[in-house]
Amino acid sequence: MQQKDMDFPRILISALRGGAGKTILSIGITAAWKKLGKNVAPFKKGPDYIDAGWLSLAAGRPCHNLDTFLIETKHILQSFLFHSSQGDIAVIEGNRGLYDGIDIQGSTSTAELAKLLHAPVVLCIDCTKSTRTMAAAVLGCMQFDPGVDIKGVILNRVAGPRHEKILRQSIEHHCNIRVLGAVPKLGKQNFPERHMGLVPTQEHAWAQESIDAAAQIATNYLDLDALAEIAGQAPNLGSEGIHYPASPLKRVLRCAPTGNQHSALRIGVIKDSAFQFYYPENIEALVDAGAKTVFISPLTSETIPPVDALYIGGGFPETHAEQLSDNVTFKAQLKSLAQDGLPIYAECGGLMYLGEELVLDEKSYPMAGVLPVVFGFSKKPQGHGYTIVVVKEKNPYFEVGAELKGHEFHYSRVLQWRGAAKDLVFGMKRGTGFIDNKDGVRYKNVLATYTHLHALGSPAWAESIVRNAISYKNKIAGAIL
Repeated sequence: MQQKDMDFPRILISALRGGAGKTILSIGITAAWKKLGKNVAPFKKGPDYIDAGWLSLAAGRPCHNLDTFLIETKHILQSFLFHSSQGDIAVIEGNRGLYDGIDIQGSTSTAELAKLLHAPVVLCIDCTKSTRTMAAAVLGCMQFDPGVDIKGVILNRVAGPRHEKILRQSIEHHCNIRVLGAVPKLGKQNFPERHMGLVPTQEHAWAQESIDAAAQIATNYLDLDALAEIAGQAPNLGSEGIHYPASPLKRVLRCAPTGNQHSALRIGVIKDSAFQFYYPENIEALVDAGAKTVFISPLTSETIPPVDALYIGGGFPETHAEQLSDNVTFKAQLKSLAQDGLPIYAECGGLMYLGEELVLDEKSYPMAGVLPVVFGFSKKPQGHGYTIVVVKEKNPYFEVGAELKGHEFHYSRVLQWRGAAKDLVFGMKRGTGFIDNKDGVRYKNVLATYTHLHALGSPAWAESIVRNAISYKNKIAGAIL
């Protein structure tokens, strides 16, 4: 598929730093526009799952991640074009400060993404105990890189009418830029923070109430018409030479769909409030590679339905440790399937669930016991940021020598490890990993890791899971015959 003119209204919400309020404003703008009848396509810059989950809930559709560290820029662009084409307007939430990246050149920054997508930028600024200085900060951002199209400012945490007036006049006079809204300091916090970003939406029943509250904030304090006008002024994305199929994932998957003979291929995905961190592209990649996904929860079911492979994502199993521990039947079946050779791929929270125990506040909670490891927890992150792993040992999923880019974020740590060195298949080129600068615990057809991978950046991931699922399915069929 190719289009000569790609006119996608879009706006990117950024800030001077993390914690300035851009997430709540992005959620509010998305939800408010949805209430007005707009079909909003949400995107999140960065590897974050939690903010993306809130944006997805606000828009009523999946939020796709645009991370230029994990994913090649051409695939970022293809994904944005494809998913934006299915909406009326796109809202992109940046991460950290506008120009913050992994080096002094600003690589992987929100600013670089804005330039790639030719997206107008609106800066959310925390105005606490500041007035005219905010004009200097905004002007500095505008002049720091003229290639970044900063179109407006939203004032956040404004103390009152006088404070707002001074801020608005200072910014509009010195920066010649529009102030698109002023949000006061709010007495009630509808979005409590925990770990990185916001709490997962699955963790509380009042999620929709929070979305409605954010929409009301946007409606009351922001100029939604002006924001839509700015989004509509985004230039057409030049499309010469850019082709994208029904799904951008099909451009990176090397394997063909499994075909009719494997049409019943089933990959289980453990997804609930304990295990909720999944990129939508990862689930889509498994489907595009020919599998049917079956969602399973050890919180609500005692058994695992017939599947040919299992994917256990990240999350917070520690918040459900007692319930997970008490589901003895599910754990026993999972361990038996692993011993039988079922392909299982697990990330972070899934890694912890496959271990022997979680130790919380000096109390031990038995887990599935597939891997010989005991996990504890710390008050500070034990691994946080982008990772680069090099495949050092043979395993069912990745070729030795391959280099994979991902990210990690975990408070858990290894208390006891009774495996062998050869059972750790990844060497850490960047990041913390599991233990001793290694990651990727292998047992038979199980591979569990702290590193999260994105399907668009690591196409071998989905391909290998499907390939292993087919082999396992054929083995079981042969045993029956």
